[in-house]
Amino acid sequence: MQTILRIFLVSILCYSANLHAQLSDLARIDYTIIPNAKSDVEYTRFRALFNYPIKLKKEGTYLFLGLDYSNIKLQSEIDFPFDTRDLNDFQLLDFSFGYTTPLRNNWRLGIRFQPGFSTNLAADALSFDDIVLSGNVVFIKTGEVSFGKAQKWILGVSYGGNSGFNFPLPFVSYFKKFHPKWSYNLGIPKTNLQHYFSEKHRLKAYAQLDGFTSNLQRDVPMIDGTAARSINLSLILSGLQYEYYFTKRLQFYARAAYIFAINNELRSEDRETLFSLDNQARIYLRTGVKFKI
Repeated sequence: MQTILRIFLVSILCYSANLHAQLSDLARIDYTIIPNAKSDVEYTRFRALFNYPIKLKKEGTYLFLGLDYSNIKLQSEIDFPFDTRDLNDFQLLDFSFGYTTPLRNNWRLGIRFQPGFSTNLAADALSFDDIVLSGNVVFIKTGEVSFGKAQKWILGVSYGGNSGFNFPLPFVSYFKKFHPKWSYNLGIPKTNLQHYFSEKHRLKAYAQLDGFTSNLQRDVPMIDGTAARSINLSLILSGLQYEYYFTKRLQFYARAAYIFAINNELRSEDRETLFSLDNQARIYLRTGVKFKI
């Protein structure tokens, strides 16, 4: 029962964290590393995404076309009881088609469909098994509360193929700036507390999840005669993020986090765990630049 609950929570946060980035970022480039101290592997990820807004005739209505690309590398200096040549380099690419329009009473509708692929490209060509589908529908409301303090609600549902859990998941977020120098965001996908030192400098305490799932184009034989067809990495983390704003929308950020739980598995075609890598890593580092809406 604890395993089922953990999978459910991990999948909710992974999908929703990606959704939040897609909702707010027009462009982003970042680099993530989890050092292999006391762990079987070192994880690095380079990610770049771009969303192009197209204004439609209706006031406040936009169509978004975008790309989201990641290159993920797993490196290890130890020997495993199976061939690891196909477990080092993974390519993830999603094509985004989004639509947003204002509704009544200060609400806004957001819809996104995201087909793509997640694979190790071991066969040098894509197959049907590499394809992943994602999508979401959200309702966003912004407004003012007493004393002019800003607030925002986001309510909706999300489905994400890259995390490997094929069922719809909720998205709930409440943001409030309760003081000129303080704000918080509560809910799922994330919770954070942010301090505004100035218009350019901010510091944020946050908690969230990260991870990926990828198809293995060639079977990876296990010692018991079974074969791995996919790899899954999920982690729960919390830490601090520093943000510097070059302009109102262009931002540099750097985060350092502690990993409370990490899970890295090779799975069968039926998504059953065949082999779990020994992961004791606890340091998570990311830095990047983003251009926000």
